[in-house]
Amino acid sequence: MKRMQELMLHVLPVAALIVGLCLMSQSSMAQNAASPNSDPNAQQQSMPQPADQNQAAQTATFTGKIVKSGSKLVLTDADGKTSYQLDDQKKAKQFMNQNVKVTGVLDASSGTIRVSAIDPA
Repeated sequence: MKRMQELMLHVLPVAALIVGLCLMSQSSMAQNAASPNSDPNAQQQSMPQPADQNQAAQTATFTGKIVKSGSKLVLTDADGKTSYQLDDQKKAKQFMNQNVKVTGVLDASSGTIRVSAIDPA
């Protein structure tokens, strides 16, 4: 019985400390989740941006020649090594076999440019 009392004297304070730390960490995590992040850059990195902001940030100009590849018109760069599919085939058709500047947003996963403008180069 005496051994049990000695054991309880050592274990009880440690157990109480562990429980207290757990409760404090839960309350701290709840506060962090409820309060907005004070660093707006960190928040943007962890959260996906709305589609219109992504498009504005990724709009670029691509130069090359519009040529036919299979049944589609594509933009091929000057050295002919890289080709991009074009989502607006009507606009592209007007510039077939011509050097152009295409302004749009590149969808890197599909290699397609969402065309906003095509101009002669």
